Amino acid sequence: MRAAARALAGLVAAAGACTALAQQPAAAPPAFAPPNMTQKGVASLAANCAACHGTQGRAVAGSAVPGLAGRAAAETVATMTQFKEGKRPATVMHQIAKGYSEAEIAAIAEYFARQR
Repeated sequence: MRAAARALAGLVAAAGACTALAQQPAAAPPAFAPPNMTQKGVASLAANCAACHGTQGRAVAGSAVPGLAGRAAAETVATMTQFKEGKRPATVMHQIAKGYSEAEIAAIAEYFARQR
């Protein structure tokens, strides 16, 4: 009988704990770090473009993918915005562009405009 009483007491305690947990507010969604907009941070963002557009935006000779080095920043921003909004045909750029904020796109565009 004592074992049954202990088991019952354990169940009552567990039920109380579950009720207390159920009343807790939901956890806040994770907060992501703001983009690193320092010179080094922007260079890191721009480095993501190297696989297709070449190191520092200098495409390999004969590449079907255009180089970005020296291109006017406004042109790069306009192109990226078109990709992001789905207004320009793309294989992968429409997905890549969606991953950048307007500020990041502008910073990356300025970075490539300075590359000569």
